[in-house]
Amino acid sequence: MTITYTTPLTDAQDVRHVELARWGVEHLSITTAEQPRPGPRQVLVQMKAISLNFRDLLVVNGLYNPKMLLPLVPVSDGAGVIVERGPGAEKFREGALVMPIHVPGWTGGRPEPDAAPRGGPGPGVLAEYVVFDEGELVEAPGHLDAVEASTLPCAAVTAWNGLFGGPEPVRPGDRVLILGTGGVGLFALQFAKAAGAEVIITSKDDAKLARATALGADHVINYSRDPDWGRTARRLFSDTGADVVIELAGGATLNQSLRAVGRGGTVAMIGSVTGAEVEKLSLPPLFMRSVTMRGVAVGSRDLFEDMNRAISREQIRPVVHRVFSGLGSFHDALTEMASGSHFGKIVVELAG
Repeated sequence: MTITYTTPLTDAQDVRHVELARWGVEHLSITTAEQPRPGPRQVLVQMKAISLNFRDLLVVNGLYNPKMLLPLVPVSDGAGVIVERGPGAEKFREGALVMPIHVPGWTGGRPEPDAAPRGGPGPGVLAEYVVFDEGELVEAPGHLDAVEASTLPCAAVTAWNGLFGGPEPVRPGDRVLILGTGGVGLFALQFAKAAGAEVIITSKDDAKLARATALGADHVINYSRDPDWGRTARRLFSDTGADVVIELAGGATLNQSLRAVGRGGTVAMIGSVTGAEVEKLSLPPLFMRSVTMRGVAVGSRDLFEDMNRAISREQIRPVVHRVFSGLGSFHDALTEMASGSHFGKIVVELAG
């Protein structure tokens, strides 16, 4: 299936975006509108590429927040080039490759209580042109192209926050356990290794574990063959446990993560792909080992900029699984995401 056009392109000033009219991939369409213009301290960005997160699949299928208002332009993550600046917009030059922050207005500290992430419930970036307040953009690291830069705003910032955004950032020699080889997991692996940490990563796919080893993982665990992988991880970490667990799976894995974390360690709660409910949670490991459980939901512009400095310094390149071409390929990209076969980020390139 490809996305169909609902309005023919007849006016050179019309630009296209993908719109979700009702829940479900079958209700995605490409529509046209007059090209937006930037206001004071705003810039017009020609979007070059967008990348998918699992969240985008949930949004389109009405599983993320079914009370959100429709129609909606989906997708939170992308990168593009500034083609026009409004009055007073001086932070970036025209031609700069930039990325939007995930939550508009969250520049530092805590997010505002009513903050609306892009791509649901706030408008997303799956469009040829988007206007942004210049303060809600971050310039891409110079060694990355638009496809690579598009992968950073959500998954990479989330991984960075999980490792370095808490009261005790990961340091050389720390031990980090990462659950899964999705976008956040692979960024966490790259960032943790760049920081000098010892890393375990888990998956049920031996081929993905082999690729994670090639990226620098010190130990790998196939959890489908090891039902007590939390204790295995603890043993691999010299029986002292992990300093940080990047917990991406949720309900079905949390008890094992608590077995794996060491005294005074942190479980960074990031995802719940196995479900949001936890059966028979054992509380004694939390207070007897002084464990911190910390919720992580992406991060601020300040964290994003800190991360980009590290990416530039270490010349880190995102792992890109596959690049689709054109707005009309968004459905195929979602299908790839739903299959769970990807290793790294799925990207849709909008313009060369």
